[in-house]
Amino acid sequence: MTSFFQRHRRNLGVAIGAGLIAATTLGLSFAAVPFYFAFCRATGFAGTTQVAAHGASHRGQRVFRVHFNANVAPGLDWTFTPESDAVDVRSGATTTVFFKFHNKTDHETFAHAVYNVTPEITGQFFDKISCFCFSEQRLGPHETAELPVVFFLDPKLEGDADMALIHEITLSYTLYAPPASEKPYALAPSKPAPKL
Repeated sequence: MTSFFQRHRRNLGVAIGAGLIAATTLGLSFAAVPFYFAFCRATGFAGTTQVAAHGASHRGQRVFRVHFNANVAPGLDWTFTPESDAVDVRSGATTTVFFKFHNKTDHETFAHAVYNVTPEITGQFFDKISCFCFSEQRLGPHETAELPVVFFLDPKLEGDADMALIHEITLSYTLYAPPASEKPYALAPSKPAPKL
């Protein structure tokens, strides 16, 4: 027969073990998000494009038709359009395409762009040198801006058997208004000062 103290010690050990497992699981769940994004950036998984500091070292032989898709999520009163619906791009050639943004409201607003490319396999070869998606975009009341996307298709794609039958790529963007909790203090709705 076990004593009260032995049972108590055993139960305490089980509770501590369960707590450690729960804490480890919680920690891993938070760590999974940055690891997932790093994995997507490194491999092009889920249509994630690559980031490049400069253009390709050489030009390839293949030419692709790159289509552009611009969307605005509900809750953001902007218009958002590419200057061209599509361009022909030779692998390795640096290409610049402009997108036009317009704030239709009477106050300053800001947005974040999320993006992907399809077919998803092309993400590992789609390199962006400059993109408005790298930073928050702010527009004043009824302000319009034209911002570039500078990119190239890595010539290494020509050695990938899975790319042999692909001739068209679509780069899609969606602009989102950030949640109210992320709005900077300066953009938060002003409250009247309390009357004394």
